[in-house]
Amino acid sequence: MITPSLTQEVTALHANICSALADPNRILILYALNEKPCSVNTLSEELGISQSATSRHLRLLRERGIVTSQRDGQMVVNSLSDPRIIEALDLLRAVLTSKLKSQAAWLEPETKLHDETK
Repeated sequence: MITPSLTQEVTALHANICSALADPNRILILYALNEKPCSVNTLSEELGISQSATSRHLRLLRERGIVTSQRDGQMVVNSLSDPRIIEALDLLRAVLTSKLKSQAAWLEPETKLHDETK
């Protein structure tokens, strides 16, 4: 049953987390930070995107509380605020993989039929 409480939680989820994950580069940043905390420069090099774009993505992820930053001398080191975000992303990737496999299996008989008529 859809309750006002559930509606409020889903609205907050979308506003705080889902919209932050709407860009594939931000998801890749999270996976990179899951491997090890790193600087903007390191992330930029690893992902092959500009330093300014990486900084913008990190700022949004920090604003949403998904990433934290800590100064280490002159360098700012970014890290995940909660590693469970990777568990959630992995679960979503598993759902996508299952869906793609199901679609491929559904299309396979059609492909075989098409190949046989050539």
